[in-house]
Amino acid sequence: MKSPKFGVVVFPGSNCDHDTYYVLKKIFDLDVIFLWHKQSSLENCDVIILPGGFSYGDYLRTGAIARFSPIMNEVTRFANKGGYVLGICNGFQILLEAGLLPGIMIRNESLNFVCKDIYLKTENNETVFTQAINGQNILKVPIAHGEGNYFADENTLKELEENKQIVFRYSERDGSVTNAANPNGSIKNIAGIINKSGNVLGMMPHPERSSDSVLGKTDGSLIFKSLVNNILN
Repeated sequence: MKSPKFGVVVFPGSNCDHDTYYVLKKIFDLDVIFLWHKQSSLENCDVIILPGGFSYGDYLRTGAIARFSPIMNEVTRFANKGGYVLGICNGFQILLEAGLLPGIMIRNESLNFVCKDIYLKTENNETVFTQAINGQNILKVPIAHGEGNYFADENTLKELEENKQIVFRYSERDGSVTNAANPNGSIKNIAGIINKSGNVLGMMPHPERSSDSVLGKTDGSLIFKSLVNNILN
């Protein structure tokens, strides 16, 4: 069976695009290309990844300008037709600004940029992005952001809970969800959510930075593995 084709979108200010490309190409031996933000074609990619970074310098709000890049029109069409889209950190922020996921991001509660390894509790391992996590619900992955404080109104939160759209929460090593484990003040410790259709995932932690054994951590690779397995099956 043909290997799935991945597209990594590059915005001015992206700085995790090459990290993501490396994992897909060198660790998983996949067909992967870069997609420039001014393109109007996704070049027949099966999966689109919006990587981390500081698109357009994070002027206005994180992701607010990138949301109007020409390629986002195609990403939106692709997502609305059921195409797989993964937004990581700044990519998550862009998905929120584009309306492909509900809620908003605000400044970290501490008002400081936070960069460290954290633990994630997988709340839903039945998605196309998390099925390979089965049996290993606690992941250790890094974060690096200044505006990762997820917020949504009560009705939105209720829908997210009822539809099992909250995929990841910040947790302790044993999986307990506590205030102490929350690095940015995100409501209900939310670290990643999925859309109702289950094909668009946004997450603040960086799985691409914990996917190579050389780094001493590989938990993030399970997310990419899940995607590949679902497409091939």
